[in-house]
Amino acid sequence: MSYKIKELIGKMKKMLPVYIVLWVFLVVALIMPLSCACKIATIDGGFDFEKFFEVCGNATSNLGEAIKQSFSKEYIESSLKGIGYFSIAYIVVLVIGTIKNAGKTEYRDIEHGSSDWSKGGEQYKVLSNKKGIILAENNYLPLDKRGNVNVLIVGRFRFW
Repeated sequence: MSYKIKELIGKMKKMLPVYIVLWVFLVVALIMPLSCACKIATIDGGFDFEKFFEVCGNATSNLGEAIKQSFSKEYIESSLKGIGYFSIAYIVVLVIGTIKNAGKTEYRDIEHGSSDWSKGGEQYKVLSNKKGIILAENNYLPLDKRGNVNVLIVGRFRFW
């Protein structure tokens, strides 16, 4: 189980700058203007969808003005509340996505069929490191070996 936690921490460290830049972009370009639009649409007591979509349309056409309005004294509270809700949802989505993407076993991304399974030359009790049928780098199946020397080659040739 510790290999999963180590893998998750490693992935999060690599992707953290990307996650932060994406969060900042979404907050500034989307969440803050939408929060202001919600506040403007609820000024009269109820939520006015027409007014909301009108303000959203104006915000998309003039993003700089919408961001400036988001930092004004009357809208900063709704902007901070929207940022808080979005941040919680963003973190939950990132954690769930990272956990779902975690490896099922500790042998993920390790080549299968390599000679890394043996230590200190123990593969040469069966194989040869000099001549025979090539199995891997510096691993040959000797032809003068007694017993079964059948070899199954899995792969394909690529012609460009």
